[in-house]
Amino acid sequence: MSLKQDIKEILVSEDQIRNRARELGEQITADYEAEGKKPLAIALLRGSVPFLADLIKYIDLDIQYDFMDVTSYEGTRSTGDIKILKDLDTSVVGKDILLVEDIVDSGYTIQAVKELLLAREAASVKVVTLLDKPARRVVDVQPEYVGYPIEDLFVVGYGMDFNQRYRCLPFIGVLKDELYR
Repeated sequence: MSLKQDIKEILVSEDQIRNRARELGEQITADYEAEGKKPLAIALLRGSVPFLADLIKYIDLDIQYDFMDVTSYEGTRSTGDIKILKDLDTSVVGKDILLVEDIVDSGYTIQAVKELLLAREAASVKVVTLLDKPARRVVDVQPEYVGYPIEDLFVVGYGMDFNQRYRCLPFIGVLKDELYR
């Protein structure tokens, strides 16, 4: 049974994702070069892994990367209760952090992780997200780099899931309503 049959609409194609990752990588390279900095990219597991893998191909800097597993979701909604399931292996003291996220929704997770990294004495924290859903924002957080702003739709694919399914789709699609409501 194909997962694609559960998709109502393809919102962002595989080619669009690749092209936008290249554009963002080039912009991040230019910005950090202009500031004389080399970021430590921190990807939030699991959803951002495909985006990180594509993005770092286009960041022409000697960067490092690490991972955190942070959650605030139950089903399709953020609870606002942030849990760290896997912490970093790398110290952030004095480092310029590029926080890599698949989607910024309520903003709870990004805000909490930014505050944590700054409390751990990171020099700076900037956010790059593939998708931004400002209509659902609860806290005042704005990513510095945005792939695509989207409406308030429930999306899956390219790392994003519903109950751990659909992550492997090479595009971002809107899940059929009857599958999650």
